[in-house]
Amino acid sequence: MQAVAIKHTANVTEIKNAIAGKMDSATFTSWIAPLNFEIVNDCLVLSAQNRFSADFISSIHSATLNAVATDFGLNLQICVRGATQKQSNTIANDNARQTYTPAPVADKNALECFDSFISSDENAFVLSACKKIASGAVSFSPLFIYGNAGCGKSMLAKCINAASMGKTIMMSGGQFVAEFTRSLHNRTIFAFKDFCRDCDTFILDDVQILADKRATCEEFMQLVIDLRSAGKNIVLVANAAPGNLKGFDRRAQSLMASGLVADVACPNANVRRVMLMRAGIAADVATELANTIAADGHLISGIATKVRTYTELMGEKVNKEIAHRLLSDTLQNTKTPLVMVRTMCDKLGVSYDAVCGRGRSRGLVMARQTMMAVLKEATNLSLSEIGQLVGDRDHATVVYAIAQIEKMKQTDLVLAAQIAQLVAEYK
Repeated sequence: MQAVAIKHTANVTEIKNAIAGKMDSATFTSWIAPLNFEIVNDCLVLSAQNRFSADFISSIHSATLNAVATDFGLNLQICVRGATQKQSNTIANDNARQTYTPAPVADKNALECFDSFISSDENAFVLSACKKIASGAVSFSPLFIYGNAGCGKSMLAKCINAASMGKTIMMSGGQFVAEFTRSLHNRTIFAFKDFCRDCDTFILDDVQILADKRATCEEFMQLVIDLRSAGKNIVLVANAAPGNLKGFDRRAQSLMASGLVADVACPNANVRRVMLMRAGIAADVATELANTIAADGHLISGIATKVRTYTELMGEKVNKEIAHRLLSDTLQNTKTPLVMVRTMCDKLGVSYDAVCGRGRSRGLVMARQTMMAVLKEATNLSLSEIGQLVGDRDHATVVYAIAQIEKMKQTDLVLAAQIAQLVAEYK
């Protein structure tokens, strides 16, 4: 009997090494390494710390584990550690030694309310969806909000956080990655899982930061599935639509798009004018600036701060002449053709280098042709100048691209609406 026990102990080490060789190190460290390995009556018994872990491993990794067990002539059993003991029905860790201290959460009273978000006709739909999800459980969870930098999508997420009556958890993508990694390092992964699920509304900003982080994406997707199954609200915020997010596999993109996807339009001239007036800028100056500056909420906020600070320090109101002199460094760089192309790259989910390169993927070609068509309608640039902005394309290429877009607009109403919105922003 002693010889058999020694053989089984050696086999456990070999089995662990065999499993580790069949999956990436992050997945093995997160899910498999914390399990208890035992060999009982020709059966490999893997004991998890709680039911969630056991169910997740059974659904995702059972094929790999079964294959390894079979190679060693063993059956496989995945169970919960101490499953015969009385279990609690509340969400808690089966391992009482695990504790997790979340990152500090901002006071709701200090956050934005929906009245602080200046809406336009283009954003009426997404604003209504945000108010609806803040009022209680909805049928369209997850709500996926996307838009260009400075359009106000993160502000809407903060408004939902402030207005929601139930318990909310709001994280940025960077915080989620950092907290998940820290919980792995501190062996508090199950406490972190329970913390994220113990809420009525979960909000994740800057989802694109999770790109190409395989273990974090797996945890994120399982979190979305579990929250939705429990009838909880989920709000996801990113800089591009789910299908245009790079670094995510098709399964993740499909899951993020399974609820309601709504885009946030950049602030139009009227919204920009109201934002500047709310900051204390005179109406005539605000109107002048609104028609000159780019549609970027961050830029507008910076301009408002600069004008307000000048008034406080110099003791005089800012007129049009002072505004143009004070903001000359900002105004001369806004709405240039190159800035238009770069901001369109962000909105269409492609990189500027890729647009100017020689790539011929379908999505990239479509984005490049769309930019050419928008520049043709929104600017007075010649076709040769447009070609130079998107990778030094020749005149014939630009003519062909614009003709293709015009042809597709006849049958693709979504594309036609997208181009009309871009033209309105950059004209």
